[in-house]
Amino acid sequence: MWRFDKRILAQFDFFSIILIIPLIITSHWLISEVVPALAQKQTTYVGVAFLAFLFVFLLPIRRMSWLIPLIYWANIGLLLAVEFFGHARLGAQRWIDIPFINATIQPSEFVKPALILMLAYLIHKNPPPLQGYRIADFLKISFYILLPFILIVKEPDLGTALVLLLIGYGVLFYIGVHWKIWATILAAILLLSPLVYKFALHDYQKVRINDFLSEKPSYHVQQSIIAIGSGGLTGKSKEDATQTQMRFLPIATSDFIFAFLVERSGFLGALAIILVYVMLILHLMSLSIYNNDYYIKVVTISISFMIFIYMGVNISMTIGYAPVVGVPLPMFSYGGSSFINFIILFAIMQNLVTFRYKDMYDIRGTKSFL
Repeated sequence: MWRFDKRILAQFDFFSIILIIPLIITSHWLISEVVPALAQKQTTYVGVAFLAFLFVFLLPIRRMSWLIPLIYWANIGLLLAVEFFGHARLGAQRWIDIPFINATIQPSEFVKPALILMLAYLIHKNPPPLQGYRIADFLKISFYILLPFILIVKEPDLGTALVLLLIGYGVLFYIGVHWKIWATILAAILLLSPLVYKFALHDYQKVRINDFLSEKPSYHVQQSIIAIGSGGLTGKSKEDATQTQMRFLPIATSDFIFAFLVERSGFLGALAIILVYVMLILHLMSLSIYNNDYYIKVVTISISFMIFIYMGVNISMTIGYAPVVGVPLPMFSYGGSSFINFIILFAIMQNLVTFRYKDMYDIRGTKSFL
């Protein structure tokens, strides 16, 4: 007889779900004020993400760990397909057309969970020694990080590529690599940065950096700063939020949604959302620190790094402290791919945490909780 096992409720991480809910509700409130049709679409994305969460959560991930390299290489195959069959928009070739349904997919989004799982798989198979990974192991893991990075840079999509790079090497820094390797990498970055700027960056990327370094910020950032400054302590009413309602604030539902949030809810509203993110990041880090299972350690610290990078870059961008790049506010900006990706990552994390005891992965255990 199939019955629900109450041990799931005892191990399930409810706190992370509790922290995600206010992000979704606040995001829907803001988007619906500007473009109600987009809010309806975002609701659909939330529904799809919920179904994806249930599907991934119930998968026996540890028993299926042999599939992780196949998933990784399948995503690499999709990135290569973009190179030869990709659909171009605004000078960037990042999408693949799906036949018969008039839709596209962006493979670079799917690479994020695939890379995180691959890192967890590799580190679980070969944990670091006491002094950290030496050069051979470091180069082996670096190959899996740099391959998607190079393919995504060529699209070009430097923002997504840099996020992957920072997550990958952030995980290695956290797990442990010998200090001499990091010293060598730091020296190489300092020496090669001018050459990368001169010969490797596209013109529009150089323009974004120059706008960031110039005394006067770009038009988009100026409007964002005006919206943030006008919010005051408690924000403005919908009718008085002129930066958003009169369309001065660009892309108010996605890239610059934080500025919209501050205009409507003021400093207190912005502080509340930032505190939610901080609590979520610290909670994920605590799960990583207090678990010896490398699958849990790598996945939880990766999600925390990812949220921190996205949040930090997006908010810094809206106030003029970072170049304008297409990095969304996690689980807050409008968009399906990014939101569903984060929810899938949380589903993987919940699966690993909830079913971390070996007896829950045998056949009897599986029958008892399904």
